Amino acid sequence: MISRKPSDYTNARRRLLKGFALAPFGLARAPAALAAADRALAFRHTHTGERLEIVYFSRGEYLPAALARVDWLLRDFRTGDVRTMDRRLLDALHTLSASSGSAIEVISGYRSPKTNAQLHKASSGVAVHSLHLEGRAIDVRLPGMHTAKLRDAALALGVGGVGYYPKSDFVHLDTGRVRHWGPQSA
Repeated sequence: MISRKPSDYTNARRRLLKGFALAPFGLARAPAALAAADRALAFRHTHTGERLEIVYFSRGEYLPAALARVDWLLRDFRTGDVRTMDRRLLDALHTLSASSGSAIEVISGYRSPKTNAQLHKASSGVAVHSLHLEGRAIDVRLPGMHTAKLRDAALALGVGGVGYYPKSDFVHLDTGRVRHWGPQSA
């Protein structure tokens, strides 16, 4: 695991928060306004070609029918298995994508035990006890945002784990303990 100096985290968080203050769904809003604001996500799954644009939170409540559609899109596309995705993960994705205007490109959402075992056998980069198995992790990219910037924005959120895979052009985000891995910024 690569560590960054605390000042790097602080600077990344300041840059992120400054950027969100200017965004239409920015974090500069009062907490009550944020809780009441609609939250929407737009996805494009890179393996299935499926797209989804949906409001999943409105009037202070998560919308069960919308969440079911998100869970379906983020299913294990290899087996068809579906799992409830962690709502904190969806909220983090909403925050990261709110000002971009681009659909989140999904590389991997939920993974069944069978799929995860196959991927682990093929690559040492796939954890045996991956949070993908619990619906608590996703691998994504955001068109129009360099993956290094997406990584920095995800780190600044402090939600959980952030993995940076520049050669494969994606960022891993999960709701586990706060940690990070991958190359540092230049």
